[in-house]
Amino acid sequence: MTNQFDLTDEQRQIQEMARQFTADAITPHAAEWDEKHIFPRDTIRAAAELGFGSIYVSEEAGGIGLGRLEAALIMEAMAYGDPSTSAFISIHNMASWMIDRFGADAVKAKYLPSMVTMERMGSYCLTEPSSGSDAAALKTKAVKDGGFYVVSGSKAFISGGGENEIYVVMARTGAEGPKGISCLVVEKDMPGVSFGAQERKLGWHSQPTAQVNFDEVRVPAENLVGAEGEGFRIAMMGLDGGRLNIGACSLGGAQRCLDEAVGYTKERKQFGQAIADFQATQFTLADMETELQAARMLLYAAAVKVTENAPDKTRFAAMAKRLATDTGSSVVDRALQLHGGYGYLMDYPIERFWRDLRVHSILEGTNQVMRMIVGRDMLRQ
Repeated sequence: MTNQFDLTDEQRQIQEMARQFTADAITPHAAEWDEKHIFPRDTIRAAAELGFGSIYVSEEAGGIGLGRLEAALIMEAMAYGDPSTSAFISIHNMASWMIDRFGADAVKAKYLPSMVTMERMGSYCLTEPSSGSDAAALKTKAVKDGGFYVVSGSKAFISGGGENEIYVVMARTGAEGPKGISCLVVEKDMPGVSFGAQERKLGWHSQPTAQVNFDEVRVPAENLVGAEGEGFRIAMMGLDGGRLNIGACSLGGAQRCLDEAVGYTKERKQFGQAIADFQATQFTLADMETELQAARMLLYAAAVKVTENAPDKTRFAAMAKRLATDTGSSVVDRALQLHGGYGYLMDYPIERFWRDLRVHSILEGTNQVMRMIVGRDMLRQ
């Protein structure tokens, strides 16, 4: 008999499968991917063979049709090896889910079979050079012209930019504000699509990031996802899941660093004893473990709410994303401190996680915006 705080046997099996894949295919290579800026396309496709390219895409569409808690378990497990690669797979899942959940049969048939296998990979295109947190102010335009939409504008900080084949793009088809935004699927090789240089980033080196430009790109009208004017709502629903996944990536990365810190402090000797024997070390480790477990419990609870479409799902997703990403970075920072000077060296994995996790409190909605969402929701009661 399980209670609400336990994982089911099936969830544990999924978690174990993801952990095993990570141990075999991700962890041994992650440092090299980071150092040499390698995009591990083959490893990502191997993850898709386990269903990880379509975790909550419906079974009818070829996905594995799981819930958001299962997705969080998979992302957390993969981030234990490499948060950057795990987050990349999360974003692809978000793009494919939006097509599956809101697309008409024609657009689903055109894209989902190759996205499920990650033969074609998907990017989520909301942010623009001049609209980040104020996403509803986006300027990319899509003008109807017969059986096409003509798309012009630019998207910034796009994961997969320049490498991915499919771009799920939020563009303005109507008036200013959120109600004038629609969602369209654009392909990499459509005439008028171009890319900026690869961004030079602090972390997330195993995945490409670039500006995506649209110069009067003619997109078939059947590539509209949802109805005209529904794009912003669809984008925000995608972000509920994306926020859980990015929070889960922080949990997985932080857990790895906590485990590394426990091992290191037991072996490292100073003043004639292992530094793990000092009470200050034990208190630090205890706080790291307590905070990480608290963030994990909130994230899992939020994941269940998003799966069940609970009325407070967006508030919980925002709270969980904020707490998990802030806590993750804080745990990794303390793990680095416990390693002393060695923690700062690339010979140890801590510095990579320190860099990779830092962006999690910015993307999928900054943690300041998460607080706005929660505060406004509380005051709306």
